Amino acid sequence: MTSPSPLHGKLNLTAGLASVAVAFTLVIAKLWALYVTGSLAVGASLADSGLDLMISLAGLAAISYAARPPDEDHAYGHTSAEDLTALGQSFFILISGIAIIYTAIGRYADPTPPELSAEAAGIAVMVLSIALTLVLITFQRSVAKRTGNKVVAADSLHYVGDLIPNIGAIVSLIAAKMFGFDFIDSLVAIGAALLMISGALKIGKTALDALMDRKAPDAEIEGIAAITANFDGVLGFHDLKTRTAGSRTFVTLHIELDGRQSLYEAHEIGADLRRAIMEAYPNADVIIHKDVWFPTPKPDETDAPSA
Repeated sequence: MTSPSPLHGKLNLTAGLASVAVAFTLVIAKLWALYVTGSLAVGASLADSGLDLMISLAGLAAISYAARPPDEDHAYGHTSAEDLTALGQSFFILISGIAIIYTAIGRYADPTPPELSAEAAGIAVMVLSIALTLVLITFQRSVAKRTGNKVVAADSLHYVGDLIPNIGAIVSLIAAKMFGFDFIDSLVAIGAALLMISGALKIGKTALDALMDRKAPDAEIEGIAAITANFDGVLGFHDLKTRTAGSRTFVTLHIELDGRQSLYEAHEIGADLRRAIMEAYPNADVIIHKDVWFPTPKPDETDAPSA
């Protein structure tokens, strides 16, 4: 059983640390912005950043744990920790979104909603939030593309969703300052919360699928099948099965080999095929079973009948 690449592990940990650092910075900045503006849209963005910090800390712990190599009790490694963390992330995001909608509806229905203030300061903080979020998303996507880590990928998707609430908060603050449309603040908060809930459901489904041993994506399965079918020395294959756990894809398949060749030759074909699949899909863990197959002998290979 192979272990995740040490380089991939370092990249994932770096992405996790960067996420925690950005989330912590934004929580502090938005706390101040909420205090000086009283904007519920800023409050929604603050709640989202607070969840980001919690999720990023949990994600960092999951990435660290998932990077541990297989051991006696976990022969397939620890990558399912990524899926458990992602499932927990989706639950907390969902609850937060519902709470924000409830608060926003209450403020919208209030005949005398509180007026917003210090809009310029709030806008400055939101601009800072957008800039930091864009830098983080770019880095996370680069890492997720190289390592296939689900926690990093989910965190990146969540931060993409954060851009909308931040932009919405700016719109609501500008509308309040220039036109006195304070009610837009509640509408933006509701829209941001709905985006959070949608993202939570998507993240949760992906994590649950992995925990239920769902197969790898069809494109990956088709790619593995194509490599195997066209591999030199492989006469056929069957029982190609896959399952995902965190950023890993576990593959098992049976290949049919010429039974007339030596055991060494058969072993080399299987080992070379395994390497080829893992080169194409670096996060795959491949087990190959070799089945002996004897081709139908040609007429000149059969013994002539005796007189």
